[in-house]
Amino acid sequence: MAITLDIARENPNAPTVSGIPASVSAEEDKPTLIGLTREELAEAMGEIGVPEKQRRMRASQLWHWLYVRGVSDFALMTNIAKELRAKLAEAFSIARPEIVSEQISVDGTRKWLFRFPARGAGRPVEVETVYIPEEGRGTLCISSQVGCTLTCTFCHTGTQKLVRNLTAEEILSQILIARDRLGDFPEAATPQGAIVPSEGRLVSNIVMMGMGEPLYNFDNVKKALLIASDGDGLSLSKRRITLSTSGVVPEIARAGAEIGCMLAISLHAVRDDLRDVLVPINKKWPIKDLLDACRAYPGLSNAKRITFEYVMLKGVNDSNQDALDLVRLLKGIPAKINLIPFNPWPGSEYECSDWEQIEEFADIVNRAGYASPIRTPRGRDIFAACGQLKSASERMRKKDREAAAGA
Repeated sequence: MAITLDIARENPNAPTVSGIPASVSAEEDKPTLIGLTREELAEAMGEIGVPEKQRRMRASQLWHWLYVRGVSDFALMTNIAKELRAKLAEAFSIARPEIVSEQISVDGTRKWLFRFPARGAGRPVEVETVYIPEEGRGTLCISSQVGCTLTCTFCHTGTQKLVRNLTAEEILSQILIARDRLGDFPEAATPQGAIVPSEGRLVSNIVMMGMGEPLYNFDNVKKALLIASDGDGLSLSKRRITLSTSGVVPEIARAGAEIGCMLAISLHAVRDDLRDVLVPINKKWPIKDLLDACRAYPGLSNAKRITFEYVMLKGVNDSNQDALDLVRLLKGIPAKINLIPFNPWPGSEYECSDWEQIEEFADIVNRAGYASPIRTPRGRDIFAACGQLKSASERMRKKDREAAAGA
């Protein structure tokens, strides 16, 4: 039986403004320090009168408290003078965004619905983030946009129009809140009964596979992932960060050169005519162009393979010939193929392939020398599985946004 936690009830006495905790509403008016580079943090210190010679040191202190200790209250930064802490609190925010809901699947998967400020969308926006615990690792699936422009026909997120890009702060906040809720920061307690890795970090892996196309929000994704992988902060290995794209070909090489994380490609078809339907971005950058970009991915090697994601759709892309064609297409690319049983959602027109056919497909790919794991569906009972994420956020019409802004 899945569990839904009412986060608001954890602090029922907290005052609210239009249903949002007042502390969150007040903090939205201040610039945030989350998501700033060290250089930008130093500049922010200058804005509140910190002498130039102290700015880099203060920026390092803040970085440690934000990303190593995981604090969200300036008052807890005990090695910073009270006077400076007061100035910081008056000028800036490091508050977490609102958690609207937290759902826990029977298999231990957790899904959070987070609410962020409007920032041009006319009203606050919401995104979903998923934590998948496994033996030896805990994977956090992060969103990069509110909604999506790609309209992939098998994906629930694709039925939600793009509302806006997430900022670097909002991308990082998904990691910070997940670690808060799981007790993954120093001196924090893991919730009793939570299914988490038995040892090591509880959030050990990050996948940019949530809502949105990460390469259509390149600058914010890059900034967030470089902070997440910084060795003196959250310190997530780039080998444990995977960015998934549906095939924004011009940005693939740039992602490898400027971010340096692992790459995953949402492939899902071996023919252009079918991929044009399943992943419509294929009409702009067809399979040949996409695979040429993969072959040129910086750092590509057997130690840094590209993952190709392939959702198994009954009678659509799951034949033995499709498997043989997939092997032929990927020849010469150090690769792993993740076979993903289709996760149904309301209104979808597809069915999941029969399990026997998925296994036969996998055997063909494995015999050709490619690792071809079948992804175990996780969190289906709370709509947290691959391709099931969606929020109710919609972008207001321009005249309504302008009216709201002027109110």
